[in-house]
Order: sequence, then structure tokens, then C-alpha cells
Amino acid sequence: MKNFLAVATLVLVYQSLSAQDDFFQKLSDAALSLTSQKVVYNPAYVVIPYPNGDVPQHTGVCTDVIIRAYRLLGIDLQKEVHEDMSRDFEVYPKIWGLKKPDKNIDHRRVPNLRKFFERHGTVITISNNGNDYQAGDIVTWNLPGNLPHIGILVNQKSTDGKRFLVVHNIGNGQELSDCLFQYTITGHYRYKK
Repeated sequence: MKNFLAVATLVLVYQSLSAQDDFFQKLSDAALSLTSQKVVYNPAYVVIPYPNGDVPQHTGVCTDVIIRAYRLLGIDLQKEVHEDMSRDFEVYPKIWGLKKPDKNIDHRRVPNLRKFFERHGTVITISNNGNDYQAGDIVTWNLPGNLPHIGILVNQKSTDGKRFLVVHNIGNGQELSDCLFQYTITGHYRYKK
């Protein structure tokens, strides 16, 4: 009986890990699909519907890549972030001087997404070893000029095979780049609702 329970437990653990891997592979695929869409970098504040609101499809910033990839899997980060900020506004960054959440923009700000993923995802240790990262991971960076940035690692590797490529929008639209270690990494997350 003990052996049966041990085997059954291992099967359940394997199925759970396999389902997680499958989710992150789908997230990787969703992010890759975004690179075929022509998008102009535009950080303008836009009033959008709630829930499931989005800026015009031909515009966006780095956070919109994350939002759109998750939305393709049925997860609305606009709603998730807004609800979390409405419950615990005081724990979120106060960079913008807001007194309450704003469902039009809060999910489109890298520091807010970092806080959300810290609270509801898995925080992974930052390293300079490509083996510590996997497809579907969310990574944040500080770009020159102390600008926050975010992207999704996808299931394609650099030409030397040492690191996953990144789907992000750094000003050229939604693109695939070999930039994981090009900037200072400030966060490494896995998030599955």
C-alpha cells in the first residue's frame, strides 16, 4: 500500500509539473505570436474599457506585450492588477502620486507588474546563468536612464544556445531579441493564475 501511495503521489506531482510546463509553453507561444503584429511604441495614457480593456492594437509599450500574451490565455492582468491594487493600494509603488488605483494605466506600469508578480507569482532568484531561466518567465530590467522594462522569455534560444530569447517592446514594436543579459535584471518571475 505504501508503494502504491508513493507512486500515486509521484504521478500527481508529475502531472502538476507537466501542466505548469504546458502553461508556460503556451505563454511563450502567445508572446511569439505577438511579434507578427505591427505595433508602434506609444506610451500615451488612454481611457480603456474594464475589464479586458486594451489600448489600440497598433500601439503599445513593453507592458502591453505581457498583458496581451496573458490575455491570449484568458488571463486579464488589467482586472487582476486593479483588483489587487484596490485591496492593498498601500503596498504598490507611489511613483505617480495617485491616491487610488486607475484601471486605465496601473497594469501598464512595470513597477506595478513587478509588485503584482511578487505578490501572486513565484519570485525566481536573479542570476547570470541562462540555465536558471525558462520559457514563459517574466523578466524586468533597468534600462539606461533608470527606465524600467519588462519582457517574456520564449522557447527559442540565442545562436550560442546559452539563453532564451525575449519578446518585448523596447521602442520598435513587439519583437524577438537576444537581450536577456544586455541590461540590469531587476526581477524574475513565473506567474500562472
